[in-house]
Amino acid sequence: TQSGFPTFGGPHIFFLLSSVANLALKAAWFQKWLVQRRLRPEAFGGCIHNNLVAHTNYPIHKDIIDSSVLSMIYGRNKSYLLPIAYPEGCPAHPAYPSGHATWVGACATVVKAFFDEESIIEDQVIPTDDGLELVPYKGPDVLTVGGELNKLASNIAIGRDFAGIHWRSDAIEGMNLGEELSIRFLIEQKEMFYEKFSFSITKFDGTTIQI
Repeated sequence: TQSGFPTFGGPHIFFLLSSVANLALKAAWFQKWLVQRRLRPEAFGGCIHNNLVAHTNYPIHKDIIDSSVLSMIYGRNKSYLLPIAYPEGCPAHPAYPSGHATWVGACATVVKAFFDEESIIEDQVIPTDDGLELVPYKGPDVLTVGGELNKLASNIAIGRDFAGIHWRSDAIEGMNLGEELSIRFLIEQKEMFYEKFSFSITKFDGTTIQI
C-alpha cells in the first residue's frame, strides 16, 4: 500500500510490455498472412526490373516506370532492382504491417500510460555530426517523455523503410495497430484491479484518451 511493485511498479510494467509485444506480433502476423499478403519492396523491384529488361507485363503504374529514379538506380547498379541495406534480402513474410512498427507502437503506448508524457527530460543532449560526442541540446522545443517516445517508435518503424524492406504505410499502420491493441489490453487489465485509477495516453495522432 506504500509503493508500487507487482501492481503499478517495475514488474507490472515489464509484464505489460512483454504481454502487448507478443500480442502485437500475433496481430501483425495475422494481418500479414491471412488478410493483406502485401508484396515486399524488394520483390516489387524485381517486377519492375523484369518489365524493363525481360519484357514481362506486371501491372505497374506508368508513373513508376517513367520515374527518373530508375535510371539513377540502373546507372549505379546496372539493374533496376531495389537497393536494400541487408545483403541477405528482405524477410520471407509479407510486408504489411511491419512487425517492428506494431510491437513498438504497443510498447510505447504502455510506457505512456505509466509515465508523465509532459515531463521534461533533464540534461538534454544530442550527438555531434560525427557521432563521437554528446553536446547540450539547444533546439527550439523542450524534449518531453511523450515526444521522445514518439520519436523512438517512429525511428524504429520508419528505419525499416530506410533499409528498403518495408513501405511507409507498413510502418505507420503498424504503429497504429500496436497502439490500438495496447489500449484495448489496458482497458481489459484495468477491470482486474481493486484500485481506483485511470491511465492518460496521448495517441500518435495527438488526441488524448483516458482509460
